[in-house]
Amino acid sequence: MATAVMNMTTAALDWVSIAFDAPLARAVVFGVHIDGHLVVEVLLIAVILFQLTRKSYKPPKKPLTDKEIDDLCEEWIPEPLHPPITEEMKAEPPTLESAAGPHTVIDGKEVVNFASANYLGLIGDDKIIDSCVASLEKYGVGSCGPRGFYGTIDVHLDCERRIAEFMGTPDSILYSYGISTIFSVIPAFCKKGDIIVADEGVHWGVQNGLYLSRSTVVYFKHNDMASLESTLEKLTHGNKQAEKIRRYIVVEALYQNSGQITPLNEIVRLKEKYRFRVILEESHSFGVLGNTGRGLAEHYGVPIEKIDIITASMGNALATDGGFCTGSARVVDHQRLSSSGYVFSASLPPYLASAAIAAVDHLEDNPSFLTTLRSNISLLREGLSNLPGLTIASDPLSPIVFLKLKKPTGSSKNDLELLNKITERALKEDSVFIVSTKRSVLDKCRLPVGIRVFVSAGHTASDIKKVSDSLQRVAALVLAEHI
Repeated sequence: MATAVMNMTTAALDWVSIAFDAPLARAVVFGVHIDGHLVVEVLLIAVILFQLTRKSYKPPKKPLTDKEIDDLCEEWIPEPLHPPITEEMKAEPPTLESAAGPHTVIDGKEVVNFASANYLGLIGDDKIIDSCVASLEKYGVGSCGPRGFYGTIDVHLDCERRIAEFMGTPDSILYSYGISTIFSVIPAFCKKGDIIVADEGVHWGVQNGLYLSRSTVVYFKHNDMASLESTLEKLTHGNKQAEKIRRYIVVEALYQNSGQITPLNEIVRLKEKYRFRVILEESHSFGVLGNTGRGLAEHYGVPIEKIDIITASMGNALATDGGFCTGSARVVDHQRLSSSGYVFSASLPPYLASAAIAAVDHLEDNPSFLTTLRSNISLLREGLSNLPGLTIASDPLSPIVFLKLKKPTGSSKNDLELLNKITERALKEDSVFIVSTKRSVLDKCRLPVGIRVFVSAGHTASDIKKVSDSLQRVAALVLAEHI
């Protein structure tokens, strides 16, 4: 059998060889020499054209019977809409039963609240409540429409002017929801083909904006200016194409995932050296940093016009909701037609805009809020300076006191389990409400997990002593094996 196959193969090869040596293979047609290779190439082209013109799918000549259709439907198993639900996913967070002020109620018990970013302690402030009541009586609860159609109310325009005046910028624009601000602003300016250089520690809202922009995103090491400069150098050195496209640096002023403050003076220097634009996310620095709470630019003494785009949530220091973007008039006007969070969302409820105006006025009239806040931050850091098994990783001026494990287990999941035990016991045994890092499966932040203690100007010295003593005791018990 093997011999017969060998003979047939040899005969076929001899035939091909003879065909290529035939007179036709050496013929000249219209001045073109036709050899054996040209014949083969023509045949290949003909086969390719034939395959391209064929239909990719030929329906069966005979339609399926009802039974065959039922059998196929029974065999079909659709992909799940979500990953399997684990016991961890079923865990329910504590539910507040009163305002999220320095003291709140959880499960009928009053606790000291260090889990809310109420930095200026304005939740429950009488002046802000009065402004909301007056606005409710005049406008009702909601606007029931997007800003560009029939949802713009005079108080929205007043709020935008007030924020621009406070920040020292030409104009500003309001958004209905804090976190949607940054992930609407980034895609409004950054498109496919643009280059974005972003810090690897940015929070999920920024990550989502980067993803939606479809731009080329390059990350640099967290708050590392040497890494940023190296990245900018690699992207621009000798790259003439990079000079013709839009380029952005995206950073947070005060990082939610670490409590670190970005060195804006260095960012501006590198921006001007490599000709990039800067998008600065100030949700946790607005109303906190700077002599009068105007944010990172004031803190570093950098002229505000050197920052191209600034965004911030109003749900932290201003104790209201929504967000804003501020900058030049052209930057703001562009968003009114191209930013999805502004164009398609119902506008900010009028009473929240009124609350924001009242909060900004209150901050401007009472700079003592900032003095009290910084004193409380310093007092808390002193109380937590020698925590067993934990270390402070945040900046000394950060109202987010970020605690991380001195000896990580090597697994973020295991680290988080230990930290959750600390927060759960502090709440259950000492009535102290603190939170560990919460990240969804969509969050790609590369920084280590930790415990975030949010300091407020509304906390008293006894509140701070209580959380310090609780963490000292509970951390020693939970982390006994890791100290």
